[in-house]
Amino acid sequence: MSTYFQRTALCSCLLLTLLTLAPLGAQAQSPRAASPGGNFIVALVDSAPITNLDVQRRASQLRKQLNAQGRSASAPAPTNASLLREALERLIDEKAQLQFAKDTGVDVDAAAIDQAEQRLAAQSQISVEALRNKAQVEGTSATQLRQDLREQLILQRLAERNVPARIKVSDVEIAQALQERQTQSANTNPNIELGHILIAVPEAASGSQVAVLQAKADAALARLKKGESFATVAKEVSDSTERDNGGLMGLRPADRYPSLFVDATDKLAVGELSNVVRSGAGFHLLKLVSKQANNVATITETRARHILLRLSSQLSPAAARAQLTAYKGQIETGKADFAKLAQDHSQDASGPNGGDLGWVAPGMFVPEFEAVMNALKIGEIADPMVSRFGVHLIQVLARREAPITERELRELVRNKLRDGKYDETYQIWAQELRGRAYVEYRDAPQ
Repeated sequence: MSTYFQRTALCSCLLLTLLTLAPLGAQAQSPRAASPGGNFIVALVDSAPITNLDVQRRASQLRKQLNAQGRSASAPAPTNASLLREALERLIDEKAQLQFAKDTGVDVDAAAIDQAEQRLAAQSQISVEALRNKAQVEGTSATQLRQDLREQLILQRLAERNVPARIKVSDVEIAQALQERQTQSANTNPNIELGHILIAVPEAASGSQVAVLQAKADAALARLKKGESFATVAKEVSDSTERDNGGLMGLRPADRYPSLFVDATDKLAVGELSNVVRSGAGFHLLKLVSKQANNVATITETRARHILLRLSSQLSPAAARAQLTAYKGQIETGKADFAKLAQDHSQDASGPNGGDLGWVAPGMFVPEFEAVMNALKIGEIADPMVSRFGVHLIQVLARREAPITERELRELVRNKLRDGKYDETYQIWAQELRGRAYVEYRDAPQ
């Protein structure tokens, strides 16, 4: 596996938005909200000023973020005054943290800011120049944009250095979580193996075409009920990727199968067949091949390959996406081979191996890469996606359930418990830094 993709523990993805790294602000000391007109100092954090325009700009960003996230119909829209108070409190928290970063020598260089700017542009599918122009239209100069990026990178790096070490997980908590996991798995998540035959239905199929394909599925089911081998029928009529393996999907925990398949086979005895099941993909025939209590801890490992193009002054985000989109089209039409393209063009250490990343467990890749990979079906190629390392074209080759040792399971549980404690620990740490700072609120000039 490429070392470029080893995940830094508890590292969040900065460039989803410039604001997501700042948690919802600490409780305010009832400051007066900034007024909409003019520029003046509204607060001092130690000696660092926060101006009215700083607050107005952050409140505008918060409103855009809330609008993008959406809210339930019953939730009232935040008032302008509440957004201004929230913006001011966030800025105070950040100023306190930035001062601590300065005191402890945490900083980032220009190259890191360049990369962050390139990634932000790539996620928006525009060039860096277009990103700066867009920011300018929205009231943020190119210099201010880079300063925002610099500060958010520092805040991220500061949290990564300070928060994880504060998170404590006891042996008692691990033992309790292991017991709960074992009980739940044994009762609700047995290991099963299904046989699968798919009669695919094209997305734009007419009513008469659907009827013909359903008749084909019914005929296959009749053959199986008469005693024909499932493997024989699967190899003759199935459109699924398991066809060459006689339709066998492998022994795995039930929750690793589509819920549609589990529901259709839940009441079957081993060896029995389901009725024809309809989904958006077509008609499915399922056989419960085996079933056993899930007493062995497993994890889902994925084997994937990718092509990485790194962003630079010579390769813009738009150009990288266009290049990888062209590669995807060539692969899917049979005009090019994925492995050969990776060997020739990928800028990752996996390139000479055809982009093959080998078998990997959850958590081995950065979150943005892993999220796209996990959503892919076997054999599927994703659209080009952006990570902190560049732009990728990802294909999943296979998945398997791999047993893990008791020690590995304990470490898996420990990490999950640590992740669950991160937000609370972060809030406590941020409040401590805020408490050390001298904060002075100022009224608007008369």
